[in-house]
Amino acid sequence: MRVLLHGSELSAATAAAALAWVGHRVDWLLHESVPWSTLASADWLRREPSLMTQLEQAMASGNLTIIASPDASESPDIVWLALSPSQRSSASALLQHAMFDAYSGAVLVNNSTFPVGETERLHSLMGQQHSRVALPDTLEEGRAWLSFTRPVRWLLGCDDALGEQMTRELLRAFNRRSEVFQCMPCRAAELTKLAINGMLATRISYMNEIAGLADTLGVDVEHVRQGMGADTRIGFEYLYPGCGFGGPNFSRDLMRLADVQSASGRYSALLEQVMDINEQKKETLFRKLWGFFEGDLVGKTVAIWGAAFKPGTARIDHAPVLTLLEALWAQGVKVQLHDPAAIPALLAAVGQRSDLVVFEEDPYLACQGADALMLVTEWKAYWNPDWHRLATMLNEKLVLDGRNIYDPAFVSSCGLHYRGIGRRADPTML
Repeated sequence: MRVLLHGSELSAATAAAALAWVGHRVDWLLHESVPWSTLASADWLRREPSLMTQLEQAMASGNLTIIASPDASESPDIVWLALSPSQRSSASALLQHAMFDAYSGAVLVNNSTFPVGETERLHSLMGQQHSRVALPDTLEEGRAWLSFTRPVRWLLGCDDALGEQMTRELLRAFNRRSEVFQCMPCRAAELTKLAINGMLATRISYMNEIAGLADTLGVDVEHVRQGMGADTRIGFEYLYPGCGFGGPNFSRDLMRLADVQSASGRYSALLEQVMDINEQKKETLFRKLWGFFEGDLVGKTVAIWGAAFKPGTARIDHAPVLTLLEALWAQGVKVQLHDPAAIPALLAAVGQRSDLVVFEEDPYLACQGADALMLVTEWKAYWNPDWHRLATMLNEKLVLDGRNIYDPAFVSSCGLHYRGIGRRADPTML
């Protein structure tokens, strides 16, 4: 099929590479704000497993061509939109191009996170002689290539048979192991995507509230989590307390869902609470540090492991580390931070500072001379540190585990104070 793909998001890059890989002819119209020269050097793209290699191979094969104008794409069968919510005007401009008046039968595939009902509006600009489907972006950052080429599910919003047929053919190569399409009307698919992330965020925020209560009552929240997860009505997924979630898509989808609620005249106190709880939790490690040192933080040095909003990515969009850093710096704390991928993004966000020292290679360098260690992003390299070495490096022997990945009893047996999210232990062997 001939595909005209518009966008510079991760979803656009992944779709461009994957569709060209299976033989479609893809004309890739990048968003004007991110030309190829900028995108090709983006750290988040180069660190996404397999993706840059697949893009280069697709371009070398001739199946993927980067174009400067829609005029270079002749009568596409598929018009694939993968834009950010702020780029809706670009989608509108493209779909009003004169070429769509000259023929019929194209399918608009809206892979962008736009407001509910936007696929219908965009389709009206393109012309009723064409078809439309909503295919909400469900990629997982850090494994985008696998998410697209070996999907667990696709939410396929389709209101006519031709749109469904063409989309199934377009993605047939990725639908051979089992049926992965969940078909429903366009608006239902758009709302379902937002509702899923709203539910996941609600579970996380609820578990964080329970962790705070466990702290107050002197209960280890891990016992509570295990008990809740064992109930088949609840399960274990997204039931892990932590120091807040972030990310460009997850946070954006929550705000989009809140906007949809507001626009429909239905104020959502629940969503407001979920987002408020998450913002508060981004400071939870700071509050634990404050409590340990009884507010005397001026001149202290804190090591932080992890800046990315999740393991496997170089992005820090809405990441808890940003809120945490502001709180620490406001109290005169020096920060020594290690992250294997997100240092360029962090420095771009906060700039060079005398109270921030960054490391990309050895995480232990960040701990040298520090009073405490904060675990913020659970990169696998952090899961099994040399605790005895850390006990000799950390002046106050304090470990603040923002993801509850460590065993409190074992950490304390190595002579360290452990504070997690709803968990704690003090040294049992000094």
